[in-house]
Amino acid sequence: MFGVKRGIERVSKITMPLLLILAVIVTIYSVTRAGALEGVKYFLIPDFSKLTIMTVVAATGQLFYSLSIAMGILYTYGSYLDKDIDIEEATIQIELFDTGVAILAGLMIIPAVYAFSSGGASSTLNAGPSLMFITIPKVFASMGLGSIVGFVFFLLVFVAAITSSISLAETNASTFEDQFGWNRKKSTIVVTIIIILLGSTSALGFSTLDFITIIGMNFLDFFDFITNSILMPIAALATLILILRVVGLDKIA
Repeated sequence: MFGVKRGIERVSKITMPLLLILAVIVTIYSVTRAGALEGVKYFLIPDFSKLTIMTVVAATGQLFYSLSIAMGILYTYGSYLDKDIDIEEATIQIELFDTGVAILAGLMIIPAVYAFSSGGASSTLNAGPSLMFITIPKVFASMGLGSIVGFVFFLLVFVAAITSSISLAETNASTFEDQFGWNRKKSTIVVTIIIILLGSTSALGFSTLDFITIIGMNFLDFFDFITNSILMPIAALATLILILRVVGLDKIA
């Protein structure tokens, strides 16, 4: 378990700085394109006339997903922490870094939608999590050396996604070990099979299975909506009840 944690840390120390540098470059290029200013306004200026309960649900889901709340990751890796780690200081650092990266991602993608969608920005913005794979390739296609930069960018995104997947896999594998008494190998194999099945379904939703939609969404967007906007808030509420009513604040402290 500790080996998994240290391995992810080593990979992240290499890939994350490179990914951030490329993201800054793409953001600068994106916001300086013709028509991109409308995207900046759309992203940064609130429009309360469009505020609905589903907007709040979507934002809450994104918050939970982005900070890995109610997914078991915090519990799993929290149990591996050294005793001298300042949890409050680490939490503040994570919150600031996460918010900064979220703003950077928004400035990278939303202005690009307005600059490269040829007047169809409104419909393109409804694409959900798949938006990055629709818009960012257009940005790279218009850049000098865009093919090389694009390849490196999405390679780093792939590595970042793999490390995130390992975090979730570690959580599920450790749960199978604790709840069912399975050994490490069996737990890892079962979780890997589940990941491959669900991941392949989401990937094929952009190609051979793109004709299948669930409540108007492809597989990736549907899984994202169900997990982020519904299951994680429910899990968070259940966690609060568990801590406050069952465990008790004194024991947690």
